[in-house]
Amino acid sequence: MKRVLLTGGTGFIGRHALAPLLARGFEVHALSRGREPGATGESVVWHDLDLRDAQATEAVVHEIRASHLLHLAWYTEHGKFWDSPENLDWVAASALLVRAFREAGGERAVLAGTCAEYDWSGDCCDERTPLRPDTLYGASKDALRRLYGAYCRSTGLSGAWGRIFFTFGPGEQPTRVVAAVARALLAGEPVPCSSGRQFRDFLYVEDVADAFAALVAGDVTGPVDIGSGDEIALRDVLLRLERLAGREGLVRLGEAIERPEPARIVADSERLRRDVGWQPGHTLDDALERTLGWWRSESAATSSRAVS
Repeated sequence: MKRVLLTGGTGFIGRHALAPLLARGFEVHALSRGREPGATGESVVWHDLDLRDAQATEAVVHEIRASHLLHLAWYTEHGKFWDSPENLDWVAASALLVRAFREAGGERAVLAGTCAEYDWSGDCCDERTPLRPDTLYGASKDALRRLYGAYCRSTGLSGAWGRIFFTFGPGEQPTRVVAAVARALLAGEPVPCSSGRQFRDFLYVEDVADAFAALVAGDVTGPVDIGSGDEIALRDVLLRLERLAGREGLVRLGEAIERPEPARIVADSERLRRDVGWQPGHTLDDALERTLGWWRSESAATSSRAVS
């Protein structure tokens, strides 16, 4: 049986990766801090592990002896991760994880990268875009990619690197843009925004997770952009949210301070579609509607707990 080791199993993307991995016939072993070792849920075997503990990581990886690895865990606290020194800890922990996985007989590993590895000063992104990260987070991911690529070449490990763009959906940190605006709209609160003229590539979290599962199950190697390949102005995303929430007039474009941001960050999805054979399962409107529904349920559950 194919056995996959999933890190970050309770994270934003990781929790949505469980079902598509199981659907592709994997026996799933998921790592997460705070889960009881050996506990099961959704036919998943959980292991309580802090990947920054090198000795414990080696022991658990050799115990599981997975054939495949999907490494999603990283430090991602919103507003802090861009320049946190913790990025350096995760480079070291990730390198050790991959080595332990290979030495335990692992055959294929897929690691999560970021669009922040690219040079954002021009039109991003395709295979011709220079890799010129401008943050410690982006530089750390790029450094890991280089180490990982060299290790794959020297050991024969089959490896792919999925660069994530702009993910949204259920379970997102509430201060991120789509989540924050959705919550404000559902509460009937006005949302002061910038002009929102920057173009981005948004992809629903369930689709991101499914794309990673497809990458794990396939044999494509090297970097692959994990995005829709479709550009949309941020203002259009927010106005669609407003319309779907039935709260017209609450998104106040141009009322917030304009921050210096790249004009366009859009994935090149050709390898994902052509080589991996994958495409999104949700339209943008469907994904935004599902996201609103999830936050509506969360709000109702919070209110119910407060009353009781």
